[in-house]
Amino acid sequence: MGLLMDLIAGQTREALLAIRVEDWAGLDDPGRFAAHLSLGGGLDPVWLDLFAEAARQARDASEPGSFLEACHPLPGPVGGDVGERTVERVDRGWVESVARLPDTVLDGVAARWVDLIEREEVDVDAEDKPMLRSLVTDLVLFARRATAAPDVLFAWSL
Repeated sequence: MGLLMDLIAGQTREALLAIRVEDWAGLDDPGRFAAHLSLGGGLDPVWLDLFAEAARQARDASEPGSFLEACHPLPGPVGGDVGERTVERVDRGWVESVARLPDTVLDGVAARWVDLIEREEVDVDAEDKPMLRSLVTDLVLFARRATAAPDVLFAWSL
């Protein structure tokens, strides 16, 4: 299957059900979920940490913190394991700090994010840079819509 990642804002139970029955289109239904962002299979979860670092540097601020540290297992006997996907809850504070990023800093965040990915992980192909710049805006818009949701979940698989 490859690495797949999604951010989902809404009721945990509804999200787990949608994932379990592979209702990917249902995740985009605004009547069911406040927000959904498919991160596809081209990103590494560490890149979301680098996004947060780029946002901190662009604003000379202490937020948002580490994305991976903001993700926590779901409680219960099954937890967040849904088939081949693992689902974790994302701290509300992380989501709110991303939502507060002003539009005026997003270009700087995107440029810094690409620099961090290239320095820490891999070279970014020139044709992938516009996608990453667009993803910064998508992440912020997701976070803004997600602030009203009861839960924000990170669903991923290897």
